[in-house]
Amino acid sequence: MDKRVIVMAWLMVMVLIGSLPAKAAEDEQDFLGIITGDVKSTAHQIGMDIKTLVKLNNIHLAVFNSNGSVENIYAVYQRPGNHLGLVQSDVLAFVAKVKSDPRLKFIAEKIKWVFPLYNQEIHLLGKEEIHSFTDLDGKRVAIGNLESGSYLTSRLLFEISGVRPRQMMAIGNSLALEALKAGSLDAMITVDGFPVERLALEVSVSDALHLVPITDDKIRAFYPTSRIPAGTYPWQVADVDTVSVKAVLVAYDFRNHHCDTIGNVARLISENLDWLRFNGHPKWNSVDLNEPVNGWEQYTCVKNYTPATIEAETESSPVRKPNPVADAIEAVFRP
Repeated sequence: MDKRVIVMAWLMVMVLIGSLPAKAAEDEQDFLGIITGDVKSTAHQIGMDIKTLVKLNNIHLAVFNSNGSVENIYAVYQRPGNHLGLVQSDVLAFVAKVKSDPRLKFIAEKIKWVFPLYNQEIHLLGKEEIHSFTDLDGKRVAIGNLESGSYLTSRLLFEISGVRPRQMMAIGNSLALEALKAGSLDAMITVDGFPVERLALEVSVSDALHLVPITDDKIRAFYPTSRIPAGTYPWQVADVDTVSVKAVLVAYDFRNHHCDTIGNVARLISENLDWLRFNGHPKWNSVDLNEPVNGWEQYTCVKNYTPATIEAETESSPVRKPNPVADAIEAVFRP
């Protein structure tokens, strides 16, 4: 199938969204794990908030760092101990749409959504001379490592807009920010819910960097609009209009005792949103658990859960492990 046909078909699915399975030996385990993002990401903080909540209710949740959404969806599918994960809605849409890859088909069959959570804003951080997304044409841009949701989103933004950077660097946020400050990059794209800890603590006025608006009509036809309010970051003076994707909590389709435990976690989140909004990351204030996740099924163990007492107990490698989701993304955008 022509790659542009795949991309555009995938994008139409996204508009509607506002290998081996887990090993049998895991049946004997009595803990849950959630895979999130890098340690300074909003996704990681959301995971820690859920951990704190369920710990108060005698469930132990291990929070794992990751490279991002692309790693997360595959980890939930095949990595023991990663029962839950936070995945961008556009990554989910990509996996659901690329039916020509049998591995992605298997993943789509075994991954179920628990809840839609918060919006992840697309942060375009650039030098002072970058004023719009179009200004990235011919520039050097960091787009996230291959297993991050930022990588997929960035590639799609350029595909939709027709903007052609001179160089797209597939590196993580830490390296990208260092390179941007050093002048070897013109901009970096990261997808995360504001406020992002790394941007709040590691960027200052003296760095002469700013958030660039994303107002391209072609992009906004596929991605929901959003706004990063002035003062979200100490160095940010004005409101910045951008676009966003939804962070979705997903689970492997377990049919064992993990089913009830995950159902219980979902119940605790639903019944304690006020607690999370008061004690957790600011993004909990915008969570609407009733939003649809079109194209995917909600986990039956969440829909049909009835309270029961279940107890449970228990952090990337420089060499990337095989991941068919990352491979499929790379193949679609390969020249």
